[in-house]
Amino acid sequence: MEPDEMNTIPNGKGHEAGEETTAIAIKSQSDDAAQELVPNSTENASTDRTPGNAEANQAESSEFMPNADDKKTPRFTDFEGKTSFGMSVFNLGNAIMGSGILGLAYAMANTGIVLFIILLTAVAGLSLYSIHLLLKSSGVVGIRAYEQLGFRAFGTPGKMAAGIAITLQNIGAMSSYLYIVKYEFPLVIQAFLKVDNPSGEWYLNGNYLVVIVSCSVILPLALMKQLGYLGYTSGFSLSCMVFFLIAVIYKKFQVKCPFDDYAHNRTVLGFNTSVEADPGGVKITPEGDPACTPHLFNLNSQAAYTVPILAFAFVCHPEVLPIYTELRNPTKTKMQHISNISIGVMYIMYLLAALFGYLTFIDKVEAELLHTYSRIDPYDTLILCVRLAVLTAVTLTVPIVLFPVRRAIQQLFFPNKTFWWPRHIAIAVTLLTLINLLVIFAPNILGIFGVIGATSAPCLIFIFPAVFYIRIVPEEEEPMRSAPKILAACFAFLGVLFMVMSISFIIIDWTSGTSKGSSGH
Repeated sequence: MEPDEMNTIPNGKGHEAGEETTAIAIKSQSDDAAQELVPNSTENASTDRTPGNAEANQAESSEFMPNADDKKTPRFTDFEGKTSFGMSVFNLGNAIMGSGILGLAYAMANTGIVLFIILLTAVAGLSLYSIHLLLKSSGVVGIRAYEQLGFRAFGTPGKMAAGIAITLQNIGAMSSYLYIVKYEFPLVIQAFLKVDNPSGEWYLNGNYLVVIVSCSVILPLALMKQLGYLGYTSGFSLSCMVFFLIAVIYKKFQVKCPFDDYAHNRTVLGFNTSVEADPGGVKITPEGDPACTPHLFNLNSQAAYTVPILAFAFVCHPEVLPIYTELRNPTKTKMQHISNISIGVMYIMYLLAALFGYLTFIDKVEAELLHTYSRIDPYDTLILCVRLAVLTAVTLTVPIVLFPVRRAIQQLFFPNKTFWWPRHIAIAVTLLTLINLLVIFAPNILGIFGVIGATSAPCLIFIFPAVFYIRIVPEEEEPMRSAPKILAACFAFLGVLFMVMSISFIIIDWTSGTSKGSSGH
């Protein structure tokens, strides 16, 4: 680790207190006092170190900024330096992995194998570059809060813009996850119980199920004081998605192309009708038909819709800095390694899920991969277990996504307040209650969140990291016309293009009555 990084990102272990002279320490304190005080910084939070007031004096900023007093004994209540490398990888990987993996096979069907791999690789590289910009900006000013980077770059407007974007983006993501619980969980229970004609049973009511899941699973996890504690549930969530991937690969060798539609087969067997599939089903393709031949390149009218889907496949940027804050012995290099591993593993899982899902159904793959398997046999035990595993993974992702929202709210409305359990709990309960009400009473709210995601996601992934980097990194270190800042400016421009493209596709979907342009994550 370089000396300048050690000075700008102190972590209680980066400096050897015994090697520092008193004069240097006094000079450091005077230099810190001369600098502009950032809200929530340790300069504002650590004035009283008496043991009796230790908990009261721990500001919310300790979630983002390390302790200035290197000699202070680490305590269990500290937010920094508790999460291991592996748990951080699990948390970031779980933040990346979302329900969007179910639509990647459909994306490959619209682009072809080679073009899909090129696009997926490019998006993974862009995401890593974006995280690099965030970590570099954070290292320059010693701040590990997205909102505070915005404040340092553009003052209060920058802080407000970052906080609002994180809040809207993650509330939209949590709502989409709970929509999956609301609509998929009853179907899974119904299929397991083989209830063909439900008669209003409460356990098949999605509204009841989403409230039960929120109260019994999501809320207790969301009340954790530290994000690092969710590493175990994140690991289990990723295990569920690995099970999904194994099932997709296994089914490739079990399902033969062409496949028979279950509803059609039941009609043929029951009523001895013609062999042609019903108009709403999947057409049965004769053996040797080109429809069973995979395409390396396949540019069609729907190919452009896959760009937003892939662009947002690696969204994890609101969680990067909170995870960085809680990392044990945090350094920029270590956090970059965590990002590289997480995105690399997700890249492999995305690629394999898309490839084997596409090779199983070729042009017949649907926008939601598991629905295509259900067309063959809705009572397939393996697929039912996979759907339950995906539901579990989605549910365990919600608390990870909720943490940055709560921190954004704290930064916006309680920037200089000390940690207080009632407020910590109240924000989580309020957020979950709001999201449950939206999911239950506003069935079409996803369209609105689609627009929000099309605007906030490019800001968080492309625009904000780039412009914060340009503003925060001093010109003495990197002039405005230097290659890194020119590259960052191009990156921000790319984000604007993605935003315009995503909004355009959503408008086209609304006007045409389709929904293929949604960019799930």
